[in-house]
Amino acid sequence: MEKKFIFEANKLSVIVIQKIPTIKKKLMNLKKNIILLTRKLPQKIEEKLQKEYTVIANKSDKKYTYEELKKKVSDIDILVPCISDTIDASIIKAAKRLKLISNFGNGVDNLDLVTAKENNITVTNTPDVLTEDTADLVLTMILMISRKVLEAQKDLVNGNWSGWGPSETMGTRVRGKKVGIIGMGRIGSAVAKRLQMLGMNINYHNRKRLPTRLEKNYSATFFPDLNSMLSISDFVTIHCPYTPETFHLLSKKRLKMLKKNCIVINTSRGEIVDEQTLAAMLNKGSIGGAGLDVFEHEPQVSQKLLESKNVVLLPHISSATEESRIDMGERVIKNISTFLYGKKPPDIIKKNVYD
Repeated sequence: MEKKFIFEANKLSVIVIQKIPTIKKKLMNLKKNIILLTRKLPQKIEEKLQKEYTVIANKSDKKYTYEELKKKVSDIDILVPCISDTIDASIIKAAKRLKLISNFGNGVDNLDLVTAKENNITVTNTPDVLTEDTADLVLTMILMISRKVLEAQKDLVNGNWSGWGPSETMGTRVRGKKVGIIGMGRIGSAVAKRLQMLGMNINYHNRKRLPTRLEKNYSATFFPDLNSMLSISDFVTIHCPYTPETFHLLSKKRLKMLKKNCIVINTSRGEIVDEQTLAAMLNKGSIGGAGLDVFEHEPQVSQKLLESKNVVLLPHISSATEESRIDMGERVIKNISTFLYGKKPPDIIKKNVYD
């Protein structure tokens, strides 16, 4: 028995020794893959990537111009863009060796998915990890606008506060108010959970109705007709993706359906709202307020919006937490490594990714 054990152990050692060159060869092959990062990512993430692959980092963190990006993609195997990068057909065709686009972000409206598919390029994103932080910001803006927090702070800072008074900076209570959620996916559901805890009445419009069990969890009412939901809402918060079908989903006609005191929140994409009409309504006082983290022509913001009252305008920071950025980077790494080992990446983009 002892001799047999020694023989088997020696045999195992031989197998392990024989496999070492193979492992080293695989690691060397991984290093041959050139990855372009279009923006500066968390240091921890960049260091992890650099250990495994050949990485072209953007040390200045300045956004590449379209022409700069087009030149830089010519000899890369993997592209890691951000949602502010436009990766269209021309960029994709300029990247002759490109085989994977690992988007650092959840939305993929910045990518030409059709051209990517035609060129056999796999596309991934970073879902789930933005959900809680985005929902937190929605809650923050709802409370800031309804309680006129910025207006009150401005009066205090400018020396216009003379002391407490029963009619000073009157806001509105959120408990018991009706909120209409457009898009009841991961983020919409997380928002519903938070607003339910505030005692708000949850209504939602979605391409597909939620299972009864989930509706009960959020005490949510489904509205198959968007217009019907908008007309009764005290708050409207947008959580659907930007697609050709959702461009100006909140059109001039629909915005005018809203109650005079309705507050609109948008952390999805600026193009979903007719921004010009919204700004005009805010300045006329024909709508209650707005909280916008995204804009139709980012990074430009309408002057009319900047001059509006009872608005919270933020520079696309819904997912801007250290934890979220690290988690996004880890998803990118996971998608890249899985793909290069010949397996299907966990966050591969499918046709109906937003269902």
